[in-house]
Amino acid sequence: MLAAVAPAQVQAQRAEFAFNDGWRMATGEIAGAERSDFDDAAWKAVTLPHAFNEDEAFKVDIHDLKDGITWYRKRFVLPADFAPGGKAFLEFEGVRQAGDVYVNGMLAGGHENGVTAFGVDASKLLKPAPFENVVAVRVDSDWKYKEKATGSAFQWNNNNFNVNYGGIHRAVRLHLMGGLHQTLPLYSSLGTTGVYVWAGDFDIKGGAATIHAESEVRNETDRPRTFIYRVALRDVEGKPAGEFAGPTVTLAPGETRVVAAQGRLTGLKFWSWGYGYLYAVSTALVEDGNTVDAVTTRTGFRKTAFGQGMIRLNDRVIQVHGYAQRTSNEWPALGTDIPPWISDFSNALMVESGGNLVRWMHITPARQDVTSADRVGLMQAMPAGDAESDVTGRRWEQRKEVMTDAIVRFRNNPSIVFYEGGNENISDEHMAELKAIRDRFDPHGGRAIGSREMLSSKVAEYGGEMLYINKSATKPVWAMEYSRDEGARKFQDDFTAPFHKDNPDYNRNQDSHAAENVRRWYDYWRERPGGGGRVSSGGVNIIFSDSNTHFRGDNNYRRSGEVDAMRLPKEGFYAHQVMWDGWVDVERPRAHIVGHWNYAQGTVKDVLVIASADKVELKLNGRSLGYGRKSDGFLFTFDKIAWTPGRLEAVGYDARGKVVSRHAVETTGEPAALRLTPRTGPGGWKADGADLALVDVEVVDKQGRRVPTALNTISFSTSGPVEWRGGIAQGDSLGRKPVLPTSTEPEKAAGVDQVTKFPGAARTDDNFILSKTLPVEAGVNRVSLRSTLEPGKVTVTAKAEGLSDATLTLDVATPAKADGQGPVGDDALPVSLVRGPTPATPSFKPWRVTVRPAQTIAGSNQVDARLAQDDDEMTHWASDGQLANAWIEYRLDKPQVVDELELKLIGWRLRSYPLRVTVDGVEVYRGTPAKSLGYVVLPLKPLKGSRLRIALTEPTVDRDAFGKIVEVNGAKASLDTGAEKVAAGGRLGIVEAELHRRLDRR
Repeated sequence: MLAAVAPAQVQAQRAEFAFNDGWRMATGEIAGAERSDFDDAAWKAVTLPHAFNEDEAFKVDIHDLKDGITWYRKRFVLPADFAPGGKAFLEFEGVRQAGDVYVNGMLAGGHENGVTAFGVDASKLLKPAPFENVVAVRVDSDWKYKEKATGSAFQWNNNNFNVNYGGIHRAVRLHLMGGLHQTLPLYSSLGTTGVYVWAGDFDIKGGAATIHAESEVRNETDRPRTFIYRVALRDVEGKPAGEFAGPTVTLAPGETRVVAAQGRLTGLKFWSWGYGYLYAVSTALVEDGNTVDAVTTRTGFRKTAFGQGMIRLNDRVIQVHGYAQRTSNEWPALGTDIPPWISDFSNALMVESGGNLVRWMHITPARQDVTSADRVGLMQAMPAGDAESDVTGRRWEQRKEVMTDAIVRFRNNPSIVFYEGGNENISDEHMAELKAIRDRFDPHGGRAIGSREMLSSKVAEYGGEMLYINKSATKPVWAMEYSRDEGARKFQDDFTAPFHKDNPDYNRNQDSHAAENVRRWYDYWRERPGGGGRVSSGGVNIIFSDSNTHFRGDNNYRRSGEVDAMRLPKEGFYAHQVMWDGWVDVERPRAHIVGHWNYAQGTVKDVLVIASADKVELKLNGRSLGYGRKSDGFLFTFDKIAWTPGRLEAVGYDARGKVVSRHAVETTGEPAALRLTPRTGPGGWKADGADLALVDVEVVDKQGRRVPTALNTISFSTSGPVEWRGGIAQGDSLGRKPVLPTSTEPEKAAGVDQVTKFPGAARTDDNFILSKTLPVEAGVNRVSLRSTLEPGKVTVTAKAEGLSDATLTLDVATPAKADGQGPVGDDALPVSLVRGPTPATPSFKPWRVTVRPAQTIAGSNQVDARLAQDDDEMTHWASDGQLANAWIEYRLDKPQVVDELELKLIGWRLRSYPLRVTVDGVEVYRGTPAKSLGYVVLPLKPLKGSRLRIALTEPTVDRDAFGKIVEVNGAKASLDTGAEKVAAGGRLGIVEAELHRRLDRR
């Protein structure tokens, strides 16, 4: 550590204020609304963020969300101590789609991309105290908005993926500073890059690293300014954690320069998964012993590495498991109009479920979601802006501009580990352009840049397909969005009202959806690090919370989430919690019985248990029902269990017979009462016109246990200073009966592939949005309440026919008055350290090694034989079409045992390959490998030998085994699997072949 620098006297020339209260809003084009003297008294009073169409969130499908022009106006007076000649910037964290900002009637700036933050320099337009200033903002949220200068649309202004909550839908800040100042990280709008803090030369075990800081400093005064650049750190408890300084710097009038300092610090704690350890890094300009400008950057330090097909965090291998989440991260009747603590509540649930990465989809996430992931310890993959596919011309330039803005903005956020260049592959030339942006603005941040697919790219630093299983021995590959089926939280199983029998390939109830989540994750976990020279770095499940975007089922919103839109867990949440409790191998065994134990007399059903155990025993009222049938690594099935009331317990055992996990459910009594449970932010509920309180309502029996089969309709009433925002449930609060879309469309039985008996009818439901009467689902629901500007007491009462009422009283407090010197908004929230620091132990035990052949001989097309083992899934070897020549042989340098053969076969999800495998001419396998989403593992009879031959015994036949995976079907399935490149029949086609020897069987 460098010698300590004497503390400087602080002059508070820099201040930052939340600028969200006191706005008025009106919709439509309004002549003269930018003028200072315009009369806006009749406009709606709002606190930002506030989309004009928030009421429609989850009420209508994404295509029907209103767009148009929205105006916002705010009056304010600058602080009396704001120095003449100082700088004033308005920072907008986001408007949707394009905004023009007027200050005292003059156009001050604007922004059109609808994604990134932007700033306007209002310094010369504002009036000093005590004069009043007026800011007016015109926002155009047209789905077909065109860039003014070029007439080009924006690729991501897309009514499938990027939900249009129009207006100022993110927070706003006011920055006041002196003429000598560190700039803001708002590149495209202000041309400035702000502060950059990073760590290098890590000693993870020793808790040491070299901390670097650099700031872009601008001198907008009329004289040279000489200062020292000083850096000081404070830990999560606010205690000093080190300081250092750079050399003395002199800036000429009008000069802008990047200044830097570095220091070796010890006693550091490193940011990690579920361990959101952040430091407050103060970078100060000290002139004549006085601090004339100081910026606090909240950041964390972590070491990353990408190679050998693996991702390392703080020197420990971590397999990605998490969620591909829509960037909107929206809520019913709120959209994106949520306070920062709600982002923490939602994102912390991802970590609680075992998720370690969120891949935001299509556009850059909001600042409060980025900083939230920092706090809760959730790695992020950050896109820039796209829909799907590569683009050219001005649209590509727009994508580069958004990537630049996003990197400059978020390069200090430790949770961002990946930069994503596109939701589909882009050209290597385009990837090189994005990589150059990363290297210019974030050369030291330890972040890989890549894109979906990009498997054989020589430029992309990671890749991975949407659905299929990929492996690599070099750059990491992970699935960008897998497990695409849907299931509403209301529909539990075939034996629980409303008796939703699902289509197993697509539209599921909770029992089968949880099992599908297990099957789909096992595809990746089976290929985890420790399993040979080529591995999968995991994948992210699409999506985490039900979304108002790109629905695919019978509702007007997507229900693929592991929690519903109000973040109430589904069975998939607990499935992932079991499977994902480890960095690679499961480190903390768990068990979960899927569903409940409240059934009608005479019910006989299969019981599913998800467990990270070698075997699981089921006990009913203490009596053993035997051991479950294990499949897909984590799923245990107990066939035809006759229901008897009482306690059902699953007990997990390891290979030695030791109990490692337990989980139980029990039969509850009849519904007797309602229970209300509140959730508010860390500092309580604030009367700021934007803060929320969440209230859970449960139907409970006489013993206070939630009744999991309850579907009671609840009527709410409120009193006090509150705005009702409500919740969500399946159905229609208006009681409308579904009607046929056309008179000729045939009626279908409910449950074939939709909720109602009429195809598509449920898409017209309003989902009880904003209704004060809505049902519980599986015995529970959740509603939101928004504060007003008035403090006081809010009372919530819930009633249901035949049940005891419940009443809850909450205090709504006046927010503390801001002085511009303390942390603002999301910067004021606490961190979560729930999982603890990165463990020092290995994250996996090698269980399989790859046996590498010395020579490959093929029955035909010998020149391409090497392609079946080249670690490139975009190449393949195929035989010539003659069945007698449809073989390939791997020759080893010495006789040894190969007991597993792993293959990625051309057309893997639809083509049947009758195969025979021999070792030195002795048959060790005969059969037809299962169709798959990538790789199949063939168990071989253990036989020592030096020649392993794979031969096709009969012509291949095509029939898709995954035909109802929506968006990856039909002709596209062939294109994705290479089946169109190699005709069916007498050809053996291999993308990759791997020979393995198991270590865990010896």
